[in-house]
Amino acid sequence: MILVDTGVWIDYFNGTDNVYTDILDTALIKGTVVIGDLIFLEILQGFKKDKDYKEAKSKLELLDKYELLGNKMIEKYADNYRFLRKKGITIRKTNDVIIASFCIENELPLLFFDRDFKPFVKHLDLISAYTAT
Repeated sequence: MILVDTGVWIDYFNGTDNVYTDILDTALIKGTVVIGDLIFLEILQGFKKDKDYKEAKSKLELLDKYELLGNKMIEKYADNYRFLRKKGITIRKTNDVIIASFCIENELPLLFFDRDFKPFVKHLDLISAYTAT
């Protein structure tokens, strides 16, 4: 199973052809993609047309969903952010901290191209679905 970051989903829904959307497409065919509630929200917020929103929503609802921001995980997410800050690394978006930390805690590979995830790979053992495939 893999979790896919919002940026890859956006490329996928926009019809962008790249290595990440190819991996996503293959994983969807194999049935090995899961989605987090936060990512689901970010994707749906991006659609301008109701038709596209409804079509994406109906497809994404078929995936197994995970609750990323549970009360038990808050402290771990903060710890990971603070660990990276102490190394001089600032993660720009809290959502990325949540997504990466959830994947680390659940040993779930993440498919991403956003540079903010790279420190999690290097310093906190986040598994990249790009290198895991």
